[in-house]
Amino acid sequence: MNVDLANSESVRIWLAGVLESFACQTGTLHKADGEWLDLVVQVGVPEFLLPKIARIPFGKGIAGVAAERREPVELCNLQQDLGGVARPDARETKVSGSLAVPVLSPDGAVVLGTLGVGMQDPHDFTEEEKSRLSAIASDIGKTWAAG
Repeated sequence: MNVDLANSESVRIWLAGVLESFACQTGTLHKADGEWLDLVVQVGVPEFLLPKIARIPFGKGIAGVAAERREPVELCNLQQDLGGVARPDARETKVSGSLAVPVLSPDGAVVLGTLGVGMQDPHDFTEEEKSRLSAIASDIGKTWAAG
């Protein structure tokens, strides 16, 4: 992984590249602090929603559920079906298809954060896409654990 996670601009540029590779318009990287997720960087999230995603408890919202379950969480169409996972304000992102994966420690024992992507159109993420985003999150986990 060629990104300095201590440099927010470097991380933002890296996240923009991840989004491009998934044809997504929004993305977030959260780092765990106990049972909370703190926003490290975002791309494409409307400014007025930033306070709502700055600190998310495990189990709430797509990122929080991915952290709690320790597995990918996806919504094909956030605009139509909140499914009890996403927060009501999530509709205001204008994102439909979204996917969040946990960032785990190298041994898989600890949730270190979450990585999420979203696109404007409804989308069923494939197993390959989930695996690819999980692999990226795994690289982040190794970097955070080493740092």
